Formats: sequence, C-alpha cells, structure tokens
Amino acid sequence: MRCFTALVLLSSLHATGADATPLLAPPPVQQRQGRALLGMGPLCPALQRSVEIAVGSESRAWSISVVDDRGQLLADLNGGLARIPASNQKLVSTAFALDRLGPDFRLRTQLLRHPNGSLELVGEGDPDLSIAEVQRIAMVALGQGGSRGASASTAPVSLIVREEPRQRWWPSDWHPSDRSYAYGAPITRLALTSNALHMAVMNPVARLQRVLDLAIRRQGGQVQLDLVDHDRSVVAASTSRNIQDSTLQSSTLQNSVVLHSEESAPMHALLSLANTESHNFTAEVLMREAANSWDPGRASLITTRWLQSQGVPMAGVRIRDGSGLSRGNRLTSRAISTLLWRMAQHPLGSYYQASMAIAGQRGTLRNRFRTPSLYGRFWGKTGTLSGVKSTSGVLETQNGPRYVSMISNGGLAPNAVMGDVLLASQRVSQCPSWNGNEMMNGVRD
Repeated sequence: MRCFTALVLLSSLHATGADATPLLAPPPVQQRQGRALLGMGPLCPALQRSVEIAVGSESRAWSISVVDDRGQLLADLNGGLARIPASNQKLVSTAFALDRLGPDFRLRTQLLRHPNGSLELVGEGDPDLSIAEVQRIAMVALGQGGSRGASASTAPVSLIVREEPRQRWWPSDWHPSDRSYAYGAPITRLALTSNALHMAVMNPVARLQRVLDLAIRRQGGQVQLDLVDHDRSVVAASTSRNIQDSTLQSSTLQNSVVLHSEESAPMHALLSLANTESHNFTAEVLMREAANSWDPGRASLITTRWLQSQGVPMAGVRIRDGSGLSRGNRLTSRAISTLLWRMAQHPLGSYYQASMAIAGQRGTLRNRFRTPSLYGRFWGKTGTLSGVKSTSGVLETQNGPRYVSMISNGGLAPNAVMGDVLLASQRVSQCPSWNGNEMMNGVRD
C-alpha cells in the first residue's frame, strides 16, 4: 500500500495538525437495530440545561444535538435548523462511499490497449497519484518498459487521455478565490498530487502532458497526446490530427486489455485522509465514485437520496458537494448525530469511526480537547469556513457512546463552547430511562 505521508504533510492542504500516525485499530462493531427516537424531543433535562449554559446568549448561532447509543435524543438546541456545516459535510460523503464501495475499494489509474491497437489512459481520481507512477505508465506505453534502441521506430506514441470536461472540475458554487488554493484544486480523474502544489494546479491536463512527454523523451521516444472528455467527445488534441473514432462504445472498452494499473490505498485509508486530515479532493472523489457520476450536481442528488434512505431527518438538508467547501450545503445537527448513530449500526461502522480525528492525538483534533477526560475519547470531524465552525463525532462515556453534533454559524468563541458541551455530554449520566413500550408509543422522525 502506498504511503500518504508526502501528501498529508503538504503545507497547502486545507487541514491542520496533519501527522504520520498510522491508522488505529477500528473499535469493535456494535450492532443495533431500529431508528433514532427523535420525535419525543430531548429527554435528559440535566444535559439540556448544561448545553444551554455552555452556549449562553449565543443560542441563535448554534445547533447542537446529542444522541445516545439507543438512538435517544438526550439534548437538542436548534437541532432541526439547517446550517452551513463546512467540512462536517465529509461525514456524509465518506459514509456514503463506505456503504456503496466497501473498505477494500481502490481507485485505479490504468493504461488500456483497445482492440484497434490504440492506447488510452483512464483514471478514477486517485489523490495520491505520483509523478513516479505516471513515469511507469509512460514506460509501458513506450514499449513495456526500457529505452528504445537505435533500430526502434521513431513514430510517436499516440495516447488517448480521457478526462472530465472543465465545467465539472469544480462544483459550480465554489468561490473563484477558493479554486486557486490547494484546498480548492480542480477535481479531475488524472490528478498528479491531487492537482495541488503550493497552490492549485489550474491546468492539470497540461501538467500531465508535460510529465508524460518528459518521461517518454528521456527514453528516446515521443508522445502524441489526444484529450477526450469522459462523455466521449474530442475536446482538444496535441496535434491537428483528430481521433478517427472518438466515440468508443462501452463494449469496446470492455474488450480492452489493461497493460498497466496503478492503485490507490484502500478505502479505509482514503476515508482517513478525508476525515482525519480533512482533504477536500479525496472527499469529492469518493462521493463521485460512490454515486457513479462525476457530474457534481447528479452526484450530490444521489448522495441526498442515499442519506434519506438511512432514516436521517432531511428537513432543510441540502447537499451541494462532498467536501463542505460549498456554502450552499445545509445540514442539521440532528441529521449528523443520527447519521453517526446509524453508521454505528452498519456492518462496516468500525471503519467509519476509525477514519476520524481523535481528541488530543490525531488529525485536525490533535491540538483540541486535550483535557484528561476527553483525551483519546472523542472521535470526530471538524469543519471551518469564515464564520462557520462545526465539530461532530462519537464521544466515549461511562454510559456508552454518545453521538454529538455541534454547528456554529456566527458564534464568537465556538471552540470553548464545543469543549464545554463535550464535557457535559460525558459527565451527565443521570438521564431518564426508556423502555420498548415508550419507543413504540413515541413519535418517530
């Protein structure tokens, strides 16, 4: 498995506290049945009071929900009010990807030879695709590796590169200024180092061509690159020659031979890159692959339908991307806490929790919530945009896990409030119990 160390240590990533700590062993799976009991309202008065005290006079800026391991809503402050979630959006896209694709799924970058003899390079958005891997692909395209001899043909290697059209490189409502930074780099299928250096690579196709051209020239060859969009229409070519058959039918692709393949790390490592390090590019690619559509609008719609199918309360929820960089996203704290609870029931739920940052130890939570009772006991996802702070995750308590979601849109000191809410959620244990009859009689969301 390839290492992400070089990628996560890039100073330009939209994540803080990146480290090279290996993935921890997933916590044991805790299988449960049923739906979250939200309709009865918050059922732990002591915790509700503690949450209200922590927020103080800023209640209008906050949405906070706490759900216990039975799906019972213990405390709720504006939990049904949809707000901008920032990178807490990644909790949705990564859950969707894990459910649809499984923990061993890998993104592939492949060199194909079609029945007509033409070569084609196709990718799935591997965030860790490196120059060395592209160089290996170039050598295979040149002649199964090795340099050309003096008697070899001097005809250039003709290589079709299939890529998404430019209008799909970013979700339509990402701010233009964000697109120039590494955290807002274009989302493409063939993305060297996630299309990011110290800033975003604004023309990733041209960069790919330069790398391929240099690698082949060093071996004594030449390359002729023909760019074809993924809807199978010619959008550009490196020479005036057009591809004779630019519309390759799916049957032709199925009959193609894979000459070389480079694979990403497995899904559980990709999840960690998205959630622990808050890597936007990875979250966007995972949502698109899980939706089987690289059209951002369609992928968002399919993700929304999946979220609804999980029994998550959907009032006000709006999904516009997979990373949370879009300010058009809307989530409620009830929706997020319910999703966290639902994923704890999932057969693969341990991978989901293991992908998150850990209070005081790892990822974007490495320097937060370092008090003894929270240290190493809160697994979560942070989110930050201008005026927006969010933190949601799984809190270990003496009474079992609690699923906490906190979203601030305009709060003055959000980190301090979040710490107080987590401490209260961990400390308050005397909540009214409920039994099966109460669940049967309660109103369900």
